[in-house]
Amino acid sequence: MTWQGWLQIGLVLLAVAVVAKPLGLYMARVFAGEGTFLSPVLRPIERGFYRLAGVDPKAEQGWLGYTFGVLTFSFVGVLLLYALLRLQGILPLNPQGFEGVPPDLAFNTAASFVTNTNWQSYGGETTMSHFSQMAGLTVQNFVSAATGIAIAVAVSRAFVRSGAEAIGNFWVDLTRATLYVLLPAAIVVALLFVALGLPQTLAASAGATTLEGASQTIAMGPMASQEAIKQLGTNGGGFMNVNAAHPFENPNAFSNYLGIFSMLVISSGVFYAFGQIVGSRRQAWALLAAVGILLVVGTGAIYWAETFGNPIHLAAGVDPALGNMEGKEVRFGQAMTALYAAVTTGLSNGGVNAMHSSLTPLGGLVPLFLMQLGEVLPGGVGSGLYGMVVFAILAVFVAGLMVGRTPELLGKKIEAREMKLAMLAILILPLAILGFSAAAAVIPAGLAGLANAGPHGLSEILYAYTSAAANNGSAFAGLSANSPWYNTTLGLAMLAGRFAYIVPVLAIAGSLVKKQKVPASAGTFPTDGPLFVGLLIGIILIMGGLQFFPALALGPILEHVLMLAGQTF
Repeated sequence: MTWQGWLQIGLVLLAVAVVAKPLGLYMARVFAGEGTFLSPVLRPIERGFYRLAGVDPKAEQGWLGYTFGVLTFSFVGVLLLYALLRLQGILPLNPQGFEGVPPDLAFNTAASFVTNTNWQSYGGETTMSHFSQMAGLTVQNFVSAATGIAIAVAVSRAFVRSGAEAIGNFWVDLTRATLYVLLPAAIVVALLFVALGLPQTLAASAGATTLEGASQTIAMGPMASQEAIKQLGTNGGGFMNVNAAHPFENPNAFSNYLGIFSMLVISSGVFYAFGQIVGSRRQAWALLAAVGILLVVGTGAIYWAETFGNPIHLAAGVDPALGNMEGKEVRFGQAMTALYAAVTTGLSNGGVNAMHSSLTPLGGLVPLFLMQLGEVLPGGVGSGLYGMVVFAILAVFVAGLMVGRTPELLGKKIEAREMKLAMLAILILPLAILGFSAAAAVIPAGLAGLANAGPHGLSEILYAYTSAAANNGSAFAGLSANSPWYNTTLGLAMLAGRFAYIVPVLAIAGSLVKKQKVPASAGTFPTDGPLFVGLLIGIILIMGGLQFFPALALGPILEHVLMLAGQTF
């Protein structure tokens, strides 16, 4: 590790911290229906959408109506995207002449993009037409991210209102998140990406002659526009098979910096918007402090593991200063690879600028563990915030037991109903991850996809289902997941990780919004100070991560021990 590497990491995180506050204030105004600098242009468009859809923007919904809207919109999204992929061969903007996507892969991809997972069991440049990329995948990049933001806003309102029933209007929140937040930001970032060298064209490919005189066909397409919303919406789905490790998706250090910044900025802004909406900016900074501490520690762990390298190589005389460069792009180096890997898995992004399977065992353990913590560091746009609220509810419950008082969070008492729903949400990830991983590790259809034996093979399986259920989408590589078994089960894990989690979260919002706010008393545990930050970090590590320790011990931890003994897989 070097000070130059830490300087690069620090500059990205500093930029995010600076922008999070003004962006959060802007988002709070947007969802309160207040005017912004974009209102003169976008307000007529917004009203036009409501008229076309027959939506009354003044009519609000209870938690059941809001949940029904989320589930209906998402279900229709899965059906439409599935149909588009299956009919790809007869649809326009298909200069490559690609056939329709097979049924199991179409289901997997539709579930993936609608759930904001963006797991890809295919090579984008060899499977998807431009029409599928733009009208199918990119559209879902916007609306799946907007759905997450809408739910976060609904949860925020539950802490503000007292003795109420309604938590907002899903269709209004969805529209505003898309029009006022995601779309303007994506336009700006896409133009910056084009300036940095990303292609944006409807051409199918370009021909080139290599230095050796061979002919080469280079895939092209509308990459900059998809790359922008891929990062801003914490989607992660790449136009190319190798994602942001490809020089067209990520050509240089500046595009890499912009990509990491774009991943973090809206998710962090949602946290600050939460503080503004509930009237406690200190609460927002407390949540962001917990996020920042865990994210920096995770980045440092990967950075250390990759610069330390493989002892087997060191024993063979490899220069220890080189560390482990396998699977990495030399134009990014170990520091920015470590930050990218931690951010993309601390978020629910899933884009990669290096191959995670090529990380050292401990280096690969960290991204896997960050996803298993619940994707709250700071998680997907919106989904990270409401996931953190679940952990905050657990934290104040533990604090309430310590002081002998009914736990409170932002003036709302946390009682049996909220705790049951919070625990139901927390149990979704281990059930989906460990259940499907156990089945895949013993049946022939699951074992057939492995590229490696031993603990590394188990890590491949565990990473795939962790990525799917956590709605992340990054891959460990090595696993051949484009098979009926993996396409189907990973698709089911994605749907469970998204919607089986959303329902209890919105039920919590529905319960809290009915309660009267109570003033803080001498027995109230403050939730905006260092003590709460430490408790929250402990709850995230224990409740989010400890349940996966036995599986991790059989995978990357065992692989690390065997590597020290000179054995690889």
